[in-house]
Amino acid sequence: MVFFNAVIALMWVGLGAARHTELPGMELAVAVLGIAWFAALSWLVAAYPDGWPAPRGRTLLALTGAVLFGGVLGVAAGSALLAVGPLAATLAVLPWAVGIRHRITLLSTAVMVVLTLVDVRWTQPSFMQGAGQWMMPLYTILLPLMSVSALWWWDVVARLDAARLAESELAATRERLRLANDVHDLQGHHLQVIALQLELAERLLAKGKPAEAAAQVSAARASVDEARQGTRDLAARFRGVPLADELGNAADLLRAAGLSVELEATGPFGGAPREVLGPIIRESTTNILKHRSGPSASLGLRREGAAWVFEARNASAGGADGSSGAGLRSIGERASAAGGAARWSDEEGEFVLTVRLPGGDEA
Repeated sequence: MVFFNAVIALMWVGLGAARHTELPGMELAVAVLGIAWFAALSWLVAAYPDGWPAPRGRTLLALTGAVLFGGVLGVAAGSALLAVGPLAATLAVLPWAVGIRHRITLLSTAVMVVLTLVDVRWTQPSFMQGAGQWMMPLYTILLPLMSVSALWWWDVVARLDAARLAESELAATRERLRLANDVHDLQGHHLQVIALQLELAERLLAKGKPAEAAAQVSAARASVDEARQGTRDLAARFRGVPLADELGNAADLLRAAGLSVELEATGPFGGAPREVLGPIIRESTTNILKHRSGPSASLGLRREGAAWVFEARNASAGGADGSSGAGLRSIGERASAAGGAARWSDEEGEFVLTVRLPGGDEA
């Protein structure tokens, strides 16, 4: 859209300057106002990805530039159509409410069609004579429609990107809910049994039956052991995902969020500390999803001598998570507890996380 506006603004400036080369300052006025209008319009459009409404100052500046440039251009080129062309192009990209932009654009297009007929009938500018007489009017009339079409495509792509990100977040949320439900069912059952056993022990003590009460306390203690073992088994089940699957799942999750992912990991991963690397891979993936600013990322796991090295890279706007980030602190603590080390850097637009862990003999 900006490119189309630049090309047509350049053509407008050329037409306005060529018509009145004998008038002092007309060429300069047309050129300066044309550049100013294009710059103001581009500045206005730059706010579109951040969400509208755009800053009021940008809107007023673009409208003022369109009116001034259109007025001078219309006089210089002797065309009623070109007098309203910049204003119509600006109105098409203003932060209108839903549905209003299309109506404004259709109305502007209709007005420009009428003004084209006026030029043909009465004003008869020089650029509308000869073999290419309809080229400039056609481009001018279609400019608002092209701008609206470009904004519409931008909205479609932005919604698709948001949907992909929401899909990845939903998958992670479902996994957490599943784990929460399993923990709730496991602990809830055991806690209820323990409560009943202890209540029964109290009643037996009140009735003067210490032996039977002691048996119920022993049963409650056994239930506690069962609950702890069940919790450990549940945690082991979630930790027991093979490293190849962990890396593949992380790459799929990033791709679902719209990133281009390069995965550099080849097995076998025998001897790799899976119980430490698994949470680190998941945490680093979450970190990328939170702080990404570019279209790509890379994950890698390799063996260097007696150590395993995990590396995650992604484009960064600078200071994405920082040394005080909770996710990075968690990764550093896990690595240190396993006898390894984690380091990260955020330079030249790329965030790099490197985790080095000791490993056993290769399988």
